[in-house]
Amino acid sequence: MKLVVNREEFQKLFQIAAIVVPQRSPKPILQNVKLEALNDNVVLTATDTEIGVRLSLPNVEMKQPGSVVIPVNRLNMIMRESSDDTLTIDGDESRTKISGRSSRFELQGQNPAEFPEVGFVAADDYLEIKAGVLRELIKRTLFATETESSRYALGGVLLEVDDKHLVAVGTDGRRLAKMAGPVAVHGKPNQSGTTIIVPARAMQIIERILPDDEAMVRLIPRSNDLQVVVPNGVFTTRLVEGRFPKWRDVLPKRTDSHKIELPVGPLFSALRQAAIVSSEESRGVDFVFQEGNLVLTNVTSEIGQSRVEMPVSYSGKEMAIMLDHRYMADFLKVLAPDQNFTIDVAGADQAAFCTTVDHYGYVIMPLSRDRK
Repeated sequence: MKLVVNREEFQKLFQIAAIVVPQRSPKPILQNVKLEALNDNVVLTATDTEIGVRLSLPNVEMKQPGSVVIPVNRLNMIMRESSDDTLTIDGDESRTKISGRSSRFELQGQNPAEFPEVGFVAADDYLEIKAGVLRELIKRTLFATETESSRYALGGVLLEVDDKHLVAVGTDGRRLAKMAGPVAVHGKPNQSGTTIIVPARAMQIIERILPDDEAMVRLIPRSNDLQVVVPNGVFTTRLVEGRFPKWRDVLPKRTDSHKIELPVGPLFSALRQAAIVSSEESRGVDFVFQEGNLVLTNVTSEIGQSRVEMPVSYSGKEMAIMLDHRYMADFLKVLAPDQNFTIDVAGADQAAFCTTVDHYGYVIMPLSRDRK
């Protein structure tokens, strides 16, 4: 194989593939990226056997077709340190030469035939969604998943088709985020059911490989895996096994609560100020709603106390709820600063429910005084 690539374009694609490569593996070949020269394309493949990605870079200068396997860390360092506009990659199963204008490297190779395949499975049954919509679904739910838990189902994002909408849900048992966006259903995707759980790590990578917002992406869910097809390649991941909580039961359905509209930017600023005196053991911030005013207070015995006020459109008796400032900050971070949202509160011992006009909902369980 021999080809010439634009270093900057190739590096962008390589960095995405490199995320999949495991740091340690009983199969050393998995710590490599496979390069295939096909026609005028170079195809990069990476996998850890659970997750796989196959991405194509078109319009390369092809001199000789073929394939090589290159150590991901060494190739990453070469591209990071190089200042050349183009790089020539020339190799076979025993070695690979990478050269620029004034540099030349030779790396030991492995047999490309032994590298696991990450293939594309054509299907007539699939979901089709705009990349921008899917990106927003991931962004607004992924942060709420559980990263350190034996409850494996909470370590992923639930995807569910509901009335021509794709619903994404993430929860760690203490808060829950859900977002819905329009999706086109072709055929009968995932005939074993319309609900799957995608690992959080896989969702992170999917977000990275998504193209421009208006481009269409295909999701092909099957009984054990999900295939995501983008214009320049395909991504596959095994699904999480286990039972996801009945998330609809968590969403508050009450008529005796107060629904208060709040601005994202000013509240985020006030929250950061109130949290200055918080600690790892004391993360609770009191949200005290008064006539036309919201007061955020925090008291930590070993640090001190804070009090921050901001005007809000609220009329009624004083009402307070203590929330983990980190959980509220996570919600505010994924929204635009000039956006408004509605917080539904019914008292100190009931969950707060934050919603936006674009089908986004976020439930936060309150903290008790002895667990702040």
